[in-house]
Amino acid sequence: MTRMLCGLLVFATLFSVSCKQEKKLPRIAIAGLAIESSTFSPAQSGIEAFHANRGEEIFATYPFYSDESVMSRAQWFPILHGHALPGGIVTREAYEALVAETLDRLKKDMPYDGLFFDIHGAMSVVGLDDPEGDFIKRIREVIGNETMISTSMDLHGNVTELLAEQSDLITCYRLAPHEDALESKQRALENLLDRLESGKGKPKYKAWVPVPILLPGEKTSTRIEPGKSLYAKVAPAAAREGVIDAAIWVGYAWADASRNHAVVMAYGDDKEAVSKAAEELAQSFWAVREEFDFVAPVADLDECLNRAIAFEGKPFIISDMGDNPTAGGAGDVTWTLTEILKRKEFQSEEGPSLIYASLPGPDFVAKAVEAGIGGKVSEFAGAAVDARFAPPVKLTGTIEAIKHGDKNAETEVVVKVGSVRVIVTKKRKPYHYKADFTDLNLNPEETDIVVVKIGYLVPELYNMRADWLMAQTPGGVDQDLDRLGYQHIKRPMFPLDKNMEDPDLSARLIPLAGSN
Repeated sequence: MTRMLCGLLVFATLFSVSCKQEKKLPRIAIAGLAIESSTFSPAQSGIEAFHANRGEEIFATYPFYSDESVMSRAQWFPILHGHALPGGIVTREAYEALVAETLDRLKKDMPYDGLFFDIHGAMSVVGLDDPEGDFIKRIREVIGNETMISTSMDLHGNVTELLAEQSDLITCYRLAPHEDALESKQRALENLLDRLESGKGKPKYKAWVPVPILLPGEKTSTRIEPGKSLYAKVAPAAAREGVIDAAIWVGYAWADASRNHAVVMAYGDDKEAVSKAAEELAQSFWAVREEFDFVAPVADLDECLNRAIAFEGKPFIISDMGDNPTAGGAGDVTWTLTEILKRKEFQSEEGPSLIYASLPGPDFVAKAVEAGIGGKVSEFAGAAVDARFAPPVKLTGTIEAIKHGDKNAETEVVVKVGSVRVIVTKKRKPYHYKADFTDLNLNPEETDIVVVKIGYLVPELYNMRADWLMAQTPGGVDQDLDRLGYQHIKRPMFPLDKNMEDPDLSARLIPLAGSN
């Protein structure tokens, strides 16, 4: 009996130790909503645009969660995460539904030691000035101020004082194009884990510096100067003693709200080091403000087409910038395609080969599917959402490809009109990868001219180009910011107010959540 009691005592002790060890693992939730949304586009984004993932399916969107060394460091509670293509302003109904669902799901597994808050930072919502600030504040009201929140963002996001206050840790990408997106998200997560595991808790100081600069991403690429050297200063600033991380947000140029401007932040446990890091980065940004220019030569569409036709290499890529769906354009502006089809060079099959990607046209797609490959179709496409610059365009030609099942487009078809192959989609879709074209039996590398609705070229297109130009075209993300007609951004703002005085770039220390 004594031996049995001893055995039971040992088992109970081991079980107790095991339970204590398990309880030591931090409890971390995962949530967020990400979209870039233009208020200068007539489009609106509904709940379906976010393709929200819930529960364990969220893990599949982050490759680093497949690493056991990450998974074993915490008890994970994937809540809800939605990531939409950039688009128009989000409807209030969609926002409220997704936020309410997030809050309800968060309540089920409380309490949490941490929250990985993965957002973009440029979401616009009908009737809200600061959607991400509103979202995180409502999360705080549910999970409390003790939970440590680490916020991950796009560098084209906006950071208000409210978002900065409610976030304990905050970071953003350091490259544009965003080749470090996953690296940045993992950094946000690692920072959270490190602070929880070390017992150091929330950083003592957060420095926030608003910088009155508003520039489009096409002028702030980190591939070229001055963006390249400016962003190269971020990692060394973050590596200073007493600093945990630092970041520069360019901000989002195609929304009209007081939060739309650049911001610099640094945070850590040394007040002086944190403030100095933020101020130096902000001053570096301001010092090079007049050096920013488009990442590639820019011209009007006619000049772009003239140069492309005369060019001997393949492909000559033209960025149709004004309606770029990956910046928030409606994606269905027909102005550029209408102008292309007017030109005699493209009206016969023997003309220069050109791919146009792309134009939404559900009625055209339906007729193309009915006609089948090789069939003839004559139907209108585009301008269902944004007809401010040109009406729907009538496409009359032969169907060369049909593809079903794309996450965004749903159905894609290729119609040949003269020497132009137009990709028409049921729903809008950006074309960034070689496979986007080859899956439709198109060979962009052997095509004379490729026109894509994009700003700066993403890596695959950039590496594919023989030469390229960015066309200054109209749309909801017009690169000529003076034409947009801002009413609500803070003024003065560079470069809209070119002769403005130097601003106060001293660091503002942001209080911890709940300390006010």
